[in-house]
Amino acid sequence: MFEAMQEAKKAESIGEVPIGAIVEKDGIIIGRGHNLTETSKDPTAHAEIIAIKDAAKTLGAWRLLDCTLYVTCEPCAMCAGAIVLARIRKLVIGTPDPKSGACGSIFNIIQEQKLNHYVEIQTGIRQQECEGMMKEFFKKRRKKNTEEVHK
Repeated sequence: MFEAMQEAKKAESIGEVPIGAIVEKDGIIIGRGHNLTETSKDPTAHAEIIAIKDAAKTLGAWRLLDCTLYVTCEPCAMCAGAIVLARIRKLVIGTPDPKSGACGSIFNIIQEQKLNHYVEIQTGIRQQECEGMMKEFFKKRRKKNTEEVHK
């Protein structure tokens, strides 16, 4: 999770929501990503999608069998679908996302029995730190927006 948190810090440093992800296979990081939606003007440029694409490129295969995805914040529905489609074995989440989380909070796409793949899940890894990054980011953003309104 530490490496995913480093990716989240990269996102934050460029004004993106601080979410980071890594894909690991046999103890080796094979994919990395952090949010780039604002920078790239691409609504699909979430940390998980970028890390999955990077891992697939590294392996030369779209099936990420026996891989674990570590992400600082619970994935949305789009990312949960990509996790299932990539056949990722395990998902490790830092903090839940009660507003749009699709891996247990609002929905649980990755463990939907009707789908063709079931993903093991582990939550709450370094939760306070991951949650703290998100809260601090949005606190600063709200303050900045308030200051701009009052100018």
